Amino acid sequence: MSSESHATRFADLALPDALQQGLRDVGYETPSAIQARTIPVLLGGSDLVGQAQTGTGKTAAFALPALANLDMARCEPQVLVLAPTRELAIQVAEAFQKYAHHLPGFRILPLYGGSDYRGQLRQLQRGVHVIVGTPGRVMDHMRRGSLKLDTLKLLVLDEADEMLRMGFIDDVEWVLTQTPPERQIALFSATMPDAIRRIARSHLNEPVEVTIEMKSVTNDNIRQRVWMMAGVHKLDALTRILETEDTDGIIIFVRTRLATTELADKLAARGYVAAALNGDVAQKQREKTVEQLKKGALDILVATDVAARGLDVERISHVINYDIPYDVEAYVHRIGRTGRAGRTGEAILFAANRERRLLRAIEKATGKPIDKMVLPSVEQVADKRAERFRARITEVLASRDIEAMREQVSLYQQEHGVPVIDIAAALALLVQGEKPLQAGKGGRADAAEDTPRGGTDYARGGSEQARGSASKPPRTKARDFDDKPREPKKPRLERTHPDVGMERFRIEVGHSHGVKPGNIVGAIANEAEIDSQYIGHIAIFDDHSTVDLPEGMPKELFQHLKKVWVSGQRLQISRLDAAGRGESARGESGRAERGSAGKGKRPASKGPKAQEKRGAKQGAKQGEKPTGAPGKTAGKSPGKKPGAGKKSFR
Repeated sequence: MSSESHATRFADLALPDALQQGLRDVGYETPSAIQARTIPVLLGGSDLVGQAQTGTGKTAAFALPALANLDMARCEPQVLVLAPTRELAIQVAEAFQKYAHHLPGFRILPLYGGSDYRGQLRQLQRGVHVIVGTPGRVMDHMRRGSLKLDTLKLLVLDEADEMLRMGFIDDVEWVLTQTPPERQIALFSATMPDAIRRIARSHLNEPVEVTIEMKSVTNDNIRQRVWMMAGVHKLDALTRILETEDTDGIIIFVRTRLATTELADKLAARGYVAAALNGDVAQKQREKTVEQLKKGALDILVATDVAARGLDVERISHVINYDIPYDVEAYVHRIGRTGRAGRTGEAILFAANRERRLLRAIEKATGKPIDKMVLPSVEQVADKRAERFRARITEVLASRDIEAMREQVSLYQQEHGVPVIDIAAALALLVQGEKPLQAGKGGRADAAEDTPRGGTDYARGGSEQARGSASKPPRTKARDFDDKPREPKKPRLERTHPDVGMERFRIEVGHSHGVKPGNIVGAIANEAEIDSQYIGHIAIFDDHSTVDLPEGMPKELFQHLKKVWVSGQRLQISRLDAAGRGESARGESGRAERGSAGKGKRPASKGPKAQEKRGAKQGAKQGEKPTGAPGKTAGKSPGKKPGAGKKSFR
C-alpha cells in the first residue's frame, strides 16, 4: 500500500460532528498518514495491524474511530486499550478525554498498578465506556470479577513490541482469550517481531495491514549528536552542555533506577531543578513529577526507559542519553520524547570508545549518521553565562518600572561618591551570587577543569592529604554528592592547615530514611559548631552513611552527636577503623583521650564546645593549628615538625 494519506483533512473522514468539534478545539486539521489510513478501516469494523514509529499519531488513529462507534446509552466497557506502562495508559486516557470533550456523559477509566483499588472498583461499579490499562492490573480486575468484557466491541494493543520486550506478551494473550469472539482488534507496533506476528495470525480475523514507511525510523525534526567521552568526567560534560544549550524541558536517560536518583541529586546540588523517575517512585509522586515537568515547575527529568515510556510533554527540547542504550529500539523510543507533533528537538548521546559498536548499530538502524559533538569549553560556558546575564538586564529594563531603584542608586552615589558603574557592578554581584560569570572564578564554569580524569571526588571539604588518610569503605550502592558551588568567605581548611588529618565516621541514617547530604551537614554543623567547610566526604548507603570529620573528636561531643536526630533517626555515630568496622562508644572515648595524651586533663569548669573555641582562637593567634585537648595550643617540640602528631577536632 502507498503511504500517501487518503484524506487531506479530518473533515473528509466520516467522524461524528461531536468529534470533529473536539478536533477543532485542539487545532487538528490534517490527519497524519497513519490516521488517514487507519480511521476508515476501524470505522468499517475490520481488524487491523498497524506498523508505525512512535510520535506518528497512533493514539488518535484508534481513539477517534473507537469513540465514533460507541453506544453512549450503554455505560459498559465497550473499548479496551492495553498499554505497556502506566505513563502511556494515562497519556492515552487523557487523549480520549480530550477528543470526547463534546460527547456528553462519556466515561473512561485508566487501570494501572500503584493506584488505589477501591477508587477503581467504585468507578467500575458506576460504569465506564472505555478502559485503558496495563495488562497486569486489567487481569487482576478480570479475575476478581470487577471487570467484565462481555460487551467489548474493540480491543487495542498499543505498542505491542514493547509489551513483548517487557515480558507482558503471555498476559496479553490471556486477555485476548477472555474477550468475545466477535470483538474487533487493532494491533499497533513499531516493529514486527515473530511473536507479534504470531498473535496477529492467531487472534485477528483477516486483518488489514497498514505500514507507514519512513525514510528514517527517527524523526527528521530531531538533530542527533554524540559526544565521544574523553578527558572530562560525564557529569562535568553534562553540566557544560546544560550551561550552553538553549533548553526548555529535558529528559536524561540512564540505565538503572539507582542512577536516576544519583544523577538527579547531583544536578540538584549544582543548582538545577531536577527529579528522578523510575519504577520505585510511588505512582502519585510519578504523576506529580510529570505534571510539574509539563507546567515548567521542573526542568530536568532523569529517567529509565520504562519509566519514561509514553511521556508526551510539549516542552521537551532535549533528550540526553547519559548512558547509551543497549538496543536500537530503546534509542528510537528515547529520542522520540522530543521533536513531536512537528516541533524540533535535540538528541545528545554520550558514548565511550568501547561503545562504538553500539553507536554504529544505532546509525545503521536509523539510516543516518550521528554528528560528532565538540564539548563546550570553559570559556564558552562563561561566555554563555555572561550573555544570559546581559539578557536578564535587557528584560528587566524593558518590562519593569525601575524608577524607585534608580532613585536609590542616585541617593547612594550622592552619599558615598561612588561611580555609578561601580554601584551597578556591586548590585550585579548580589544578583549573580554563587555563579560567577568568568571562567576560573569558581562555580560551575570551571568545575570540569578541576575534575581529575576518570572520576569525580565529591568531597565537601578537607585536604587531599586528609581524604587520602581516611579509611575508605567499599562504595558499592553508595552515592557521592557535590555541594552547590560557592565562594567561601573563610579560607578553606586545606589552604590554611594542609596537614590536618581526617577520620571517617558511620552514622545510622541512609537512603531508606530519606536523608540528603544537606541534612547531615546541617545537623553536624549546628550540633558540633563546625563550619560546613570542615565537613569532608559524605557517602550515603541504604541504611547508613559515612562522613569524614577532623581527627580527635572530644568525648563529650561524640556522646552528644550520638543522640542527635536526622530524618527521624538518631545518628548513633561511631568511628570506622581501617577495615571499615565501627568501634564501641568506649573505644571511641579511649581513642579521643589518647589523641590528647600528654596534654593534661580538660578543666572541669569549661564545656567541650567552649574549650574547642578557645583552643582554636589561641592556635590562630600563634600561627599554629590547635592540637590535643581543647583549650590547649601546640608548641614546637624539639625534633618534630610543626603540627606533627594527633590533631584536635577543631
